[in-house]
Amino acid sequence: MDTDRREGTRMTRTTEAPSDELRAFWAERHLCMLTTLRPDGRPHVVPVGVTVDEDFTTARVICRRGSVKARNVRLGEPARVVVSQVDGRRWSSLEGSAVVREDPESVADAENRYAVRYHRQPTPHPERVVIEISLDRRLGMR
Repeated sequence: MDTDRREGTRMTRTTEAPSDELRAFWAERHLCMLTTLRPDGRPHVVPVGVTVDEDFTTARVICRRGSVKARNVRLGEPARVVVSQVDGRRWSSLEGSAVVREDPESVADAENRYAVRYHRQPTPHPERVVIEISLDRRLGMR
């Protein structure tokens, strides 16, 4: 197990299996936040819908090709990003390296995952892309 404790927060590298509690929390319908870095290094934080694989190796965010978040990721591919969600005292942040996927198979897969988590199919958009995040750190819940 590779963990680090700081001020009551637990950071876990993804070598540790996610708990059932963490899996359940990321399966619930919550608005999330995505943090990317602007070219000048300042954070860009926006609300998004996020899906996470059962094994917590990959997270996905659907967005428009020309969005600031997609542009920020492209500038640093693979770019360091964080996705977070909070519900009262429960919270979790997932960190990793992101790339933008534009192929129809990746977009369709991400849209289907979004529909399962958020209980609605996203409105079709011809400019849709997927920010795919290879997760390597977790903070918050075990």
